[in-house]
Amino acid sequence: MALSFCGSDNGSNSYSVNEGVLNNGCFVDALNLVPHVFLLFITFPILFIGWGSQSSKVQIHHNTWLHFPGHNMRWILTFSLLFVHVCEFAEGIVSNNRGMQTNHLHLFIPAFMGFIAATTSVVYYHNIETSNFPKLLLVLFIYWVLAFITKSIKLWKFAEYSVGPQHLRFCITALLVLLYGLLMAVEINVIRVRKYVFFANPQKVKPPEDLQDLGVRFLQPFVNLLSKATYWWMNPLIIGAHKRPIELKKIGKLPIAMRALTNYLRLKDAYEDQRTAEDPNRPPSIWRSMYRAFGRPILLSSTLRYLADLLSFAGPLCISGIVKYLNKTGSATPLNKIKGDTYLGVYFMSTTELLQNTSVLAVLLFLALVLQRTFLQASYYVTIETGINLRGALLAMIYNKILRLSTSNMSMGEMTLGQINNLVAIETNQLMWFLFLCPNLWSMPVQIVMGVIMLYYFMGCSALVGASVIVLLAPVQYRIATKLADTQKSTLEHSTDRLKKTTEILKGIKLLKLYAWENIFCDSVEDTRGKELTSLKTFAFYTSMSIFMNAAIPIAAVLATFVVYHFINETGPTPSEAFAALALFHILVTPLFLLSTVVRFAVKAMVSVQKLSEFLQSDEIGDDSWRNGDTSVSMEAGKKHLGVTKAINRKQPMRYQMDNYEQPTRRQMRPTETEDVAVKVSNGFFTWGSNLSTLSDINICIPTGQLTMIVGQVGCGKSSLLLAMLGEMQTLGGSVYWSNKNRYSVAYATQKSWLLNATVEENITFGSPFNKQRYKTVIDACSLQPDIDLLPFGDQTEIGERGINLSGGQRQRICVARALYQNTNIVFLDDPFSALDIHLSDHLMQEGILKFLQDDKRTVVLVTHKLQYLIHADWIIAMKDGSVLREGTLKDIQTHDIELYDHWKTLMNRQDHGLEKDVQQDSQTTLERKTLRRAFYSREAKNQIDDEDEEEEEEEEDDDNMSTTTNRRSKIPWRVCWCYMSSGGFFMAFLMVSSKLLKHSVIVAIDYWLAIWTSSKTSQSAGAGQDVSNGSSLADGIGGNSTFATPGTPQAEDDSYYLPVFITLCAAGITLCLITSLTVEFLGLSAATNLHHNLLNKIIHAPIRFFDITPLGQILNRFSADTNIIDQHIPPTLESLTRSTLLCLSAIGVISSITPAFLIALVPLAVAFYFIQKYFRVASKDLQDLDDSTQLPLLCHFSETAEGLTTIRAFRHEARFKQRMLELTDTNNTAYLFLSAANRWLEVRTDYLGAVIVLTAAGAAIWSLRYGLHSGGLVGLGLTYALTVTNYLNWVVRNLADLEVQMAAVKKVNSFLGTESENYEGSMDASQVPENWPQNGEIKIQELCVRYDPMLKPVLKHVNMFIEPGQKVGICGRTGSGKSSLSLAFFNMVDIFEGKIVIDGIDICKLPLQTLRSRLSIILQDPVLFSGSIRFNLDPERTCTDDRLWEALEIAQLKNMVKALPGGLDAVVTEGGENFSVGQRQLFCLARAFVRKSSILIMDEATASIDMATENILQKVVMTAFADRTVVTIAHRVHTILTADLVIVMKRGNILEYDKPETLLEQEDGMFASFVRADM
Repeated sequence: MALSFCGSDNGSNSYSVNEGVLNNGCFVDALNLVPHVFLLFITFPILFIGWGSQSSKVQIHHNTWLHFPGHNMRWILTFSLLFVHVCEFAEGIVSNNRGMQTNHLHLFIPAFMGFIAATTSVVYYHNIETSNFPKLLLVLFIYWVLAFITKSIKLWKFAEYSVGPQHLRFCITALLVLLYGLLMAVEINVIRVRKYVFFANPQKVKPPEDLQDLGVRFLQPFVNLLSKATYWWMNPLIIGAHKRPIELKKIGKLPIAMRALTNYLRLKDAYEDQRTAEDPNRPPSIWRSMYRAFGRPILLSSTLRYLADLLSFAGPLCISGIVKYLNKTGSATPLNKIKGDTYLGVYFMSTTELLQNTSVLAVLLFLALVLQRTFLQASYYVTIETGINLRGALLAMIYNKILRLSTSNMSMGEMTLGQINNLVAIETNQLMWFLFLCPNLWSMPVQIVMGVIMLYYFMGCSALVGASVIVLLAPVQYRIATKLADTQKSTLEHSTDRLKKTTEILKGIKLLKLYAWENIFCDSVEDTRGKELTSLKTFAFYTSMSIFMNAAIPIAAVLATFVVYHFINETGPTPSEAFAALALFHILVTPLFLLSTVVRFAVKAMVSVQKLSEFLQSDEIGDDSWRNGDTSVSMEAGKKHLGVTKAINRKQPMRYQMDNYEQPTRRQMRPTETEDVAVKVSNGFFTWGSNLSTLSDINICIPTGQLTMIVGQVGCGKSSLLLAMLGEMQTLGGSVYWSNKNRYSVAYATQKSWLLNATVEENITFGSPFNKQRYKTVIDACSLQPDIDLLPFGDQTEIGERGINLSGGQRQRICVARALYQNTNIVFLDDPFSALDIHLSDHLMQEGILKFLQDDKRTVVLVTHKLQYLIHADWIIAMKDGSVLREGTLKDIQTHDIELYDHWKTLMNRQDHGLEKDVQQDSQTTLERKTLRRAFYSREAKNQIDDEDEEEEEEEEDDDNMSTTTNRRSKIPWRVCWCYMSSGGFFMAFLMVSSKLLKHSVIVAIDYWLAIWTSSKTSQSAGAGQDVSNGSSLADGIGGNSTFATPGTPQAEDDSYYLPVFITLCAAGITLCLITSLTVEFLGLSAATNLHHNLLNKIIHAPIRFFDITPLGQILNRFSADTNIIDQHIPPTLESLTRSTLLCLSAIGVISSITPAFLIALVPLAVAFYFIQKYFRVASKDLQDLDDSTQLPLLCHFSETAEGLTTIRAFRHEARFKQRMLELTDTNNTAYLFLSAANRWLEVRTDYLGAVIVLTAAGAAIWSLRYGLHSGGLVGLGLTYALTVTNYLNWVVRNLADLEVQMAAVKKVNSFLGTESENYEGSMDASQVPENWPQNGEIKIQELCVRYDPMLKPVLKHVNMFIEPGQKVGICGRTGSGKSSLSLAFFNMVDIFEGKIVIDGIDICKLPLQTLRSRLSIILQDPVLFSGSIRFNLDPERTCTDDRLWEALEIAQLKNMVKALPGGLDAVVTEGGENFSVGQRQLFCLARAFVRKSSILIMDEATASIDMATENILQKVVMTAFADRTVVTIAHRVHTILTADLVIVMKRGNILEYDKPETLLEQEDGMFASFVRADM
């Protein structure tokens, strides 16, 4: 058959032009080739030259990405053009094969060339655009014009020869004319806007602002349409992640349009616009403001979603077409039909005819899939981006509100920190998720309706039965979904409860161990965990039900449909109908399953909005005139941010300065103030929210530049007075005046120290410029240098919640240092000495307050218990019960109120002798430093050990470092998975695997049976007149090629054979679905139970050393985040992973068994898939880590702000904190955006792979059918399976990646399960110990050597001492002399490696720990209280009578206070005892020791935080109430042990002096004597 351009049919004059050139169809087609060839000739050289020169340069930076006008339009038109060219090509080839004797190349060559030209045009355009050289676009303009003209001629000729719209070629040509015309218009528009040709002055254009800044790496908004749709720009990032991990630097900044500030202003405007003049009190609706600010992108996303949903129905249609027409290919078309449709010597076909060609259908199916997936991913991306923008805006709104919350709200518990954290962590995310799922709300009903209509079209009435099964079960699913939400809520409550208990245990672990209470507390946690597990069980049950419904519904629907069809129609359906229906059911299940989720999220979102609304409406702090000093402040603050805001809105820059925007209008100052008074309160009545005034009738003046002290007993309103002056309390009456120059900001140090999560230096400078000299002075004044030297990175060490845990004194000194460092006129110090020992407080008083502050003539207000400092005060305010008792100088009080003065005198029983610098007095501080030092050195040692372990674990691969990291990072952690499975129990694991495999084989069997059943129909019903060589049925078992069904075969008999098997298979499938879904969930549950139980027991019984080394946060994370992941996230991920993997495998198996040719194509596809998942898993893990690690600082910043509100507002640092919040939000949003873009990257790629699989499967089937290899029914089966693969491929990878991240939690928990426990047994049995041991309290210590860890040096060396029963012994010594270690040795808390301690004749090392520790009592330096009742705190074992408890309280001076509380002994103690002052807590600890009537009491610096009056009482009590018991006191105020029977002075782990105090005092040069002198 000759190949000639115009064809050489006999008797046709293809090349004659007698009737005019244009009337030869072939010539017109040749003319159409001209523009295409012209374009290729011109552009190729330009592209080659361009590319040649570009490759020499490094890749140009992306700021050259300038989109020409009409960029997106051009891409869309070009894609449509390509599609039409493909259609034209297909039509040409098909017509060419229809009844032409020779090949007419002119039918399809122009289409082919047009396709290449269109592709070239878009490549060319892209290159011109990136190099910003619009002049070259002229070439394209000429091309569009020429193509337009030539196609128009063709169309005109067609019309002349009366070829109309009923012919496909006419339609295609018309479409091409239209497209070329539109492209021409786009090109003209570029010329019009850019004026690059025909105009004198071309327009200069700058790239978008974001791209001028090299920091923006998120390029989605700026790249071209193709790259946008396929996320091509992500390639370098994702592939690069394999070589080195993705860091924050790599993901850069957010584009301006996505920054939190931009979106905050959008939302804020929409919110504020709703406040109308008529009804100012009506709260604005958040929903409406969200719609106004973010409505448009949601509409765009919904449109894309609709397009995708409509395209998804192309699958079933194409499948039914392919299966239907495959069986007809054999018959030839009669020739007479051709004659009618031949014009211009060639054949014209109608549209339907083209769609009957199976190859065409296969290609169409492929294109429809690719398009559908692209649209779907685009829709997802748009919603996610909008969701992220919304979250940023909401966070900014919440933050601004927090900064204006009234303090009483916080302290009266209307707004707890927990609520605020929930708003930030939960409610904003709920809304974000709602936005993600929002388009589903309106696209799903449409999808369902369409699906049902199509089912009806294929299967008639019986389809409605199947659909109604699905629809009727939907409410059940919704029910399950709501139940799930409820159980999740109760689980959350129990787990927060459990966490609270765990936190308390870990914070007070030392006390619990010393009192041998760990098991009581452990049981209470186990108890809560039990409740949590019960709700987790319900949760697991409902989850598995939901999974079961999802898997079983399609089976049930198919079953119902086919059984009903069989009974209505007496016969089974044809393969084409059956498999189209099957595919449709698969499509329908997803929206129905998701609909329940979406509805649930919608309900949750409504609740969240309600909460947000209430929060935004809550009380704000009052705006008294003095709160707003002079306007200049806010201007200063605003100037910093102008830089940021400039970019957003040039038209109205002032309004958008965040600060001016926020802060209310400022009133002018009142003229009445006098200069020598800094603050004046007149007739003040202040309250904390309830209308009872906390402070009443306050009239005070604070003199400028003087030192004012406020004194009074615990709880008389000293701190409240400071806060009232700062405007934090609600004013019931009276007023506060600030003199003009003072109220810019106040340096304020609270009593409960508040630190930022930042370095020590940042905590002290607190946003002020760093001045080395000043900083040094402040640090010396607060004696922080020794502490800083101990920190691993000096003053660059992170402290705060997530940083290193400092002790109370250290935290407090940092807060004081912050107040001193600020350059403010007024300094408020609220009891800065409470956590400091004598030595430090004196130093701070002298150096810091008297010298540093007074030299600067700063006004200082000091609240204190230390009366000995009153002599320094210029002005004293004495308070009592919420009102001022006295005000004046010390002289005034001495003359006017002798009684008060004498009272003070007795309390100041130590005179101020100045400090003898040479004697270093040991103190609490030094103790703190010691624990710190201990923690660090050991931490380093531990880290080294850890690192070594890890290195051993890594398999030795290459010496090449790069490759090992790469390999390690792309490996799947099998070891951990195995550990997880084994903790779930082997039986469960086995059950899960086997039931999964069975279930999937049954499902395949169902579909296979259906295929056989339906194809047996085709072969039987086929008429005898038709050649059915291809319809040979497998079921008949006859291999022959021409089976003719005899008309007499009774069909019913056949069905009676097929139908029951079908029903049994379906039933089996449904039961197996149930079993698998239950096993997975309960496997996960038992694993979670075991892991948590082991973890808790290991940690609670770990030696105290473990808690010194391991940061509290790290342990807590195991119990919170990691346990949560193991409880709730791993089981569903595991389920989803196994399901999608098995589905894909079974699908590929089915396809290759039907068409073995498919296996050839499978190899490259598998390779591609392997690489995609390998790269994605690594990148996704990094991005997920980034997302987590950036989320934490953000949440911390919120809770920090809420805790430190008073400080931030006093300092006036609101603007700085807002700025920080915006930065943190943006960082987190960037990470999240990249994570979701990476997910889209993966999904687009796996979806395209899936589409290729469908194409190859269809191609293989069509090709092998040509050779008569199998029946049509099986082709349908193969294609239906191929379609499901596209849905599940990306789930395989995503779940793999997720599981990898989640398994890290198991790994972390596992690492803690290796810790050593304390040896609880001892060599004696508990029963051998006498009941009342130790009855006398005689202590013998022989050659005692103690160390904290076998790797560390001993802290006590060969100590010997003997304490007689009932003796009062005092131990003192400098820091690190081993006093506290000795007290721990009594309880066997440290490693006693030589020597022994014998108490009443028993060596304590032989005793079981429980017995030993429960028989001694100790009072620690840090008071620890647990939440619960007072009774529980004194006696958790519930063994004592009330009288005994009251007696103990009386001894500890607490009886009257407790009596006054509601509930007496059952009064509530909040977490950490926060509702009592530090002093009161310490007294409770004393009472706790008195309750346990043991004959030995050890007091470890127990009176550190008590005011002197109380301390004196205590000393007396200890001497009387404990007359007959042995008391060992470790003292840091030496005068407390002057009355002891025996004094021991220690130095560096040895005993230095050992005698009665009187004897020791006589030795002038003795250590003890020098201590006493220093302390007088």
